[in-house]
Amino acid sequence: MLTFVGLGLYDERSVTVRGRAAIREADRVFAEFYTSRLTGATVAALEATHNVDIEVRDRAGVERDPAPVLDAAADGDAVFLTGGDPMVSTTHADLRLRAHERGVDTSVIHGTTAAAAAASLTGLQNYRFGKATTLPFESSHGGEGVPDSVLGTIGDNRQRGLHTLVYLDIDRDKGHSRGDGNDPEDRYMTGDHAAGLLADAGLSGVGVVVGQAGSENPTVRADELATLGDGDFGPPLHLLVVPGELHPLEREALAAFGGLPADTDDG
Repeated sequence: MLTFVGLGLYDERSVTVRGRAAIREADRVFAEFYTSRLTGATVAALEATHNVDIEVRDRAGVERDPAPVLDAAADGDAVFLTGGDPMVSTTHADLRLRAHERGVDTSVIHGTTAAAAAASLTGLQNYRFGKATTLPFESSHGGEGVPDSVLGTIGDNRQRGLHTLVYLDIDRDKGHSRGDGNDPEDRYMTGDHAAGLLADAGLSGVGVVVGQAGSENPTVRADELATLGDGDFGPPLHLLVVPGELHPLEREALAAFGGLPADTDDG
């Protein structure tokens, strides 16, 4: 059996009770932290909390050499840990399909996602979010400024009055993807950097930065994109939301929970 367990958003306490039970009952426990990470926990903290040894796999160890995981699942009960929800990444969907092709039973124990947290913390209505996008570092996409695909997604959503969740780039291409994701040379795009890039690309109107989602003291700040570009929103991970047309209740929530100035235009 191969059980995919989502660890939630922040630390070793973010996992569900059902997920915790699956981890503790497994014969072997694997994890990857290159698609996401828990900024409030280390692998050592996870191991101590659940009283298990965790075998961390890098990108190649999951996508190109999944045999150790699949063999463990064929011979006993294996658990595969990820940040957030395990099926958000296509990498994990592919691993589940490979297990299915080998005749290995699989199950999924869900965890809280960044998308759910973005709606919950900001007060924006989750059914009014359109297609999400990812804003990369310029060094990641080999160009300057914001890719047309990102601007196109935000523009299309705005035309329909929908909000856009912008995931922010994690630069982990320097060989530091093995471990718990706390390598000092990793780069995490911040909300101020992302808002500044969008403002420089000609976007105006409201933006909302969400930081440290899942922690006891998350950050939520709503303002003009250009103003957010000069802000400081604490340690990663950060998300950026570019709202579409705001419902009066949503505007009230952004003012109450994110400090949105009363005279700010939607954009």
